[in-house]
Amino acid sequence: MRIALFTETYLPVINGVVTHVKALKEGLEIHGHKVLIVTADSNVKRHEIENNVMYCPAVKLKKIYNYDISSPLSAERLRLIKKFNPDIIHIHNEFGIGMSGILIAKTLKIPLVYTLHTMYDDYVYYVANKIFCKFVTGATHKYARALASASAAITGPSKKVEDFFHKCGVKKPVNVIPNPVETDSFNPDNFTPETRKEYREKFNFADDEVIFAFCGRLGKEKNISWLLEEWAKYVKPDDKIKLLIIGDGPFYEQHANEIKELGISGSVTLAGKVEHEKLPPYYTACDAYITASLSDTNSISMLEAMAMKLPVLHIRDELNTGQVVDGINGTIFNDGSEMYEKLIKIRDLPAEKRKEFGESARESIIHQANTALAENILGIYESVIKEYALKHVKNRLI
Repeated sequence: MRIALFTETYLPVINGVVTHVKALKEGLEIHGHKVLIVTADSNVKRHEIENNVMYCPAVKLKKIYNYDISSPLSAERLRLIKKFNPDIIHIHNEFGIGMSGILIAKTLKIPLVYTLHTMYDDYVYYVANKIFCKFVTGATHKYARALASASAAITGPSKKVEDFFHKCGVKKPVNVIPNPVETDSFNPDNFTPETRKEYREKFNFADDEVIFAFCGRLGKEKNISWLLEEWAKYVKPDDKIKLLIIGDGPFYEQHANEIKELGISGSVTLAGKVEHEKLPPYYTACDAYITASLSDTNSISMLEAMAMKLPVLHIRDELNTGQVVDGINGTIFNDGSEMYEKLIKIRDLPAEKRKEFGESARESIIHQANTALAENILGIYESVIKEYALKHVKNRLI
């Protein structure tokens, strides 16, 4: 099968969508399929294909995470896609490249699959102030309906995506397929106790301190300001509990100021941006993962932490129920007070029990390896292509 994956962002940019698309590409290729990535790149002046990636000319939107955005219309892009001759087009973003995928699929008369990764209702503040948020939200819902209507199948990594589409008025079924995890790369057995010691010393963590990690792009939607406020309210210096926040983003400076103003510099550290391939050893320095984000669908950073045998403390998120199961791969908290109770509970676990908890966390997501994602998606591709062919045969007979 020949498959074109359209994504606004791709390597060397790192985010959840890129990690998902990279894993899907690699899994599809392992199964013997030919894959072409189509992505936006503000560094190129004309369309270029290198190592099965088509880089499309784009402009950079500094207000929206510095994303590169391409025009949806390009005769050259259409020509190159025709030459590749895909059996199916799969879009992973909704902007210029995503719209381009829709138009090209329609032009070439081939089926389209659409995966929604982002809960855009949580991101409208990037493009609109409070007065216009309701208008922008209505527009995004209308756009989501149009994208779903153009697609032969839609998928998402959690039931939160299904709920979003239902809110938008989409009746079409949503195929819920969990995000992938690079379980080979994110494996604590790859690292020695000396690595843990080295990275704990890097951040001046004492041997008897329990370290909780968060990793992600630092934006309002991650709810880190709330986490810091509650941390300051409950966690005391003599609790021997610390928080390591890994990542960069538009709220980095704000969070740095909040940490200083709240007086928690002694227990909260901002590690800054870490390249994805360099992330695993950072997790070796930590004992558990924590997140207060309600915007994630099936956080890849969280899954990677579980793969590194870190149990997860997660704020209650009804639409992501089942991703974190109490006592299996983590625990749930409802407010700051309960968060603190759970922090202490994990701190006080005997070393052997904490080890067992971590092993259970990894075991809970081992089935989400990269190849599993490709196998699930391939089933959708095959079904869609078959239905599309039957539909066009019927149309010709009519």
